[in-house]
Amino acid sequence: MGRGKIEIKRIENANNRVVTFSKRRNGLVKKAKEITVLCDAKVALIIFASNGKMVDYCCPSMELGAMLDQYQKLSGKKLWDAKHENLSNEIDRIKKENDSLQLELRHLKGEDIQSLNLKNLMAVEHAIEHGLDKVRDHQMELLNSKRRNDKMIMEEHRQLTFQLQQQDMAIASNARGMMMRDHDVQFGYRVQPIQPNLQEKIMSLVID
Repeated sequence: MGRGKIEIKRIENANNRVVTFSKRRNGLVKKAKEITVLCDAKVALIIFASNGKMVDYCCPSMELGAMLDQYQKLSGKKLWDAKHENLSNEIDRIKKENDSLQLELRHLKGEDIQSLNLKNLMAVEHAIEHGLDKVRDHQMELLNSKRRNDKMIMEEHRQLTFQLQQQDMAIASNARGMMMRDHDVQFGYRVQPIQPNLQEKIMSLVID
């Protein structure tokens, strides 16, 4: 027996609705691909599920944007307003500018220069030389900065070394003084202070 006709109405059961959507969606995409190949047709298909998810298909021979433009032209229906049209034009402008910059970059790398004339080649050469001058200037600036930093580090190291030597000398001097005092105390020595008149005589002898 053949299957009975299904009444076309909303399926109330959520699980059945999801299963049916999946099967019908796959069937539509399959049919769209078949008619594209069999009939050399330009086909675009956009499906939005009840949960907001989108499924789309567009034939390989034509982009979806171009197909929508053709639809708008042939049907007379405007798919977007002037704001969106200006945005589309701006996107096209940026894309062309990006392509131009990519081509210029390849030229600076020495690629795809066969199509350039003498004037363009001279312009590329000038741009490369100008870039090299900037690179050399920046390189020299970095080297000078490194030399200054190295000099500052060496000077700081010298000062720290000198301070450390001074501290070592002070510690050694204090240690010798303490050892002498301990020695004097142990053997009962006492250093007599020099009398003022005797100190004057010594100084006069030194001067003479």
